[in-house]
This record gives sequence, C-alpha cells and structure tokens, in this order.
Amino acid sequence: MRNLEEVIAELPDLHRDDLERWIGNALVQASQESGTAKLSELQFARVRLICTLRYDMDVEEETLPVVMDLLDQLHDTRARLHTLSQAVLAQDEEVKAAVLQVVTEARRKRQG
Repeated sequence: MRNLEEVIAELPDLHRDDLERWIGNALVQASQESGTAKLSELQFARVRLICTLRYDMDVEEETLPVVMDLLDQLHDTRARLHTLSQAVLAQDEEVKAAVLQVVTEARRKRQG
C-alpha cells in the first residue's frame, strides 16, 4: 500500500489534484488507513496507466472513464476466458475434443 505522497513521488508527471480528482471520480479506488488515503498495487498500476493515457497519449479527461471501463471489461473477459480454459483442460479427452470442435466450427462461421 502506498500513500498519495509516495505515489506522487514515484510518478513525477502526476499532479496531486489530478490524482485526487481521479479518486473522486472513482477511476482509482483509495482505501483509508488511519485517516490517510492509500493505494493498493493494483490501484497504483491504474494510476500509472491513467497517467500514460492522459499525459503521454493525450486522452481527454472526459474520455478516461469510458476508456478505463472498456479496459476493465477486457480484463474481466480475459479472466473469465482463462477460468473457462482451465475448466476445459480439467475435462477428459472426449470433452476437450468436443469443445475444440465447437470452437473450430464457430471460428469458421465467423470467418465466412
């Protein structure tokens, strides 16, 4: 866990008022410990990503919630796909072959 001062010290381009606004707009979630806002490693990574989007890629402030929501959805989809893949791999060979056949047929249909 890092407090806001540590986050700002590690990210020299980050402005404190930007970070506080992102927390206020729920782009980043801070927890409170002894009255001090702290960020987990995951939330610190989100701040780094938002800094890249905002400062390096010039993504508009108003667009950040949409971009972050889409990235969150993509991350969630990847996690679900990983879980599904693990469940399929745990099955016997007959079930795995049947799943592979269905996936292959669906891919062919999409490709025309």
